[in-house]
Amino acid sequence: MNGAESLVATLINNGVEVCFTNPGTSEMHMVAAIGKVDGMRSILGLFEGVCTGAADGYGRMAGKPACTLLHLGPGLSNGSANLHNAKKANSPVLNLIGDHATYHKKYDAPLTSDIIGLAQPVSHWVRTTETAANLPKDAVDAVVETNTGAGRIATMIVPADCAWNDSVEPLAMQAAPAPGLVSEAAVGQAAELLNNGKATMLLLGNMALTERSLELVNKISQATGARIFCDTFFKRMPRGEGRCQIERLAYFAEQGVE
Repeated sequence: MNGAESLVATLINNGVEVCFTNPGTSEMHMVAAIGKVDGMRSILGLFEGVCTGAADGYGRMAGKPACTLLHLGPGLSNGSANLHNAKKANSPVLNLIGDHATYHKKYDAPLTSDIIGLAQPVSHWVRTTETAANLPKDAVDAVVETNTGAGRIATMIVPADCAWNDSVEPLAMQAAPAPGLVSEAAVGQAAELLNNGKATMLLLGNMALTERSLELVNKISQATGARIFCDTFFKRMPRGEGRCQIERLAYFAEQGVE
């Protein structure tokens, strides 16, 4: 089993089932692995921004990461605008960026670039795999990163020789990070503020805008009279008849104060 196959199998074992891709020659072993290892759907995008935008939308709606497969630094750069949006929205996205073989980088080929430098502004986590044997562990770490908090962007840089060299067995499912718990004291303090008879508002964002959360918020609002606001920009929010009415926080500070 080569590195690409072990990488893809590890991703599948950890719930990554869709790849939006615009690959080049450096990624061909990963393309072949997606075709060989059962369990991952590959979707070709004719522009990298389509791939990253689709991965962002998938993460927002599915609540878990898809992966992108892009060609070197220029391919990542072409998709970076939608990765910027995904990062701001806390979408879970896992980027696989191919790179020249480790021993070839010294020749400074036409598409050689500082992939780490390009990835950092649109990622929470960036790692370059050093050997084929490291690919499964790096893949697990990347998936765990995407599932941290409300969602994060993880970028793996995969040199071509790491993809084609022999690797180790893929890793099984690793537990996702447990979400943080709110203390009873904080809940009690919030209840006191909501019932103090003064004008009160609830400002919601991220996971507080799920269907179940909004059902609970609506009950709180009806019981206390609190107004419900959401962030100006948010990942996703159920809307429609029968759901609670939520006001969107104004973008400009002056309007927000009013």
